[in-house]
Amino acid sequence: MSMSTYGFLTVENIHLDLARGEIVTIVGPNGSGKTTLLKSIIGALTPCRGRIDKAPGLVVGYVPQRLHLDATLPMTVSRLMRLPRRHPAHEIDTALERAGVTQQASSQISDLSGGQFQRVLLARALLSSPDLLILDEATQGLDQQGMADFYRQIERVRQELGCAVLMVSHELHVVMRASDRVVCLNRSICCAGTPERVAASPEYRAMFGHDVEDALALYRHRHSRPYLELSS
Repeated sequence: MSMSTYGFLTVENIHLDLARGEIVTIVGPNGSGKTTLLKSIIGALTPCRGRIDKAPGLVVGYVPQRLHLDATLPMTVSRLMRLPRRHPAHEIDTALERAGVTQQASSQISDLSGGQFQRVLLARALLSSPDLLILDEATQGLDQQGMADFYRQIERVRQELGCAVLMVSHELHVVMRASDRVVCLNRSICCAGTPERVAASPEYRAMFGHDVEDALALYRHRHSRPYLELSS
């Protein structure tokens, strides 16, 4: 798959498949095409070459990089969960529970901490019980403990729904520990594989340094049926 912006190739020669129940993290420097790749998967951008193949009926949940709401606007968590269309109360309750923010249902959005707000955005993405959950820098602005708690919640979501999770993050030490597979992107895929394999690769070390291997605590899973594929 290839994408272009204003006549310049943003990403090219991308081939990536995702399997049910797998957590895949995309890492790379600023401007490497990470967000562009995610937007192409959700259909916000159209590849200039290549294709995106999705299993019939695939449901995708998306947690954006940031969402700005007017702090003076009176808006409870429950009301935000009902926008832009109403969902049954039990679906909202289930999504809030899966995201770990049941107690905040009646809270004003303006009163939430950064971590709580990100969990509310996660709950919105979980309303449709997605097969594929996509998170674009979803922990941006959170402290180390907040990031660790958020990724633990993602692990629980993966276990409960059996969905694939595709994440983008700059927080290498935390997100590498939460991943089954890492894809290092710099306009094209530089290296990919298990976290320890990527962390040991010359391409990864040239971008991010040599001090990441000791931070990896890995989960092991077996996957057999890929259900989304990108190819050039």
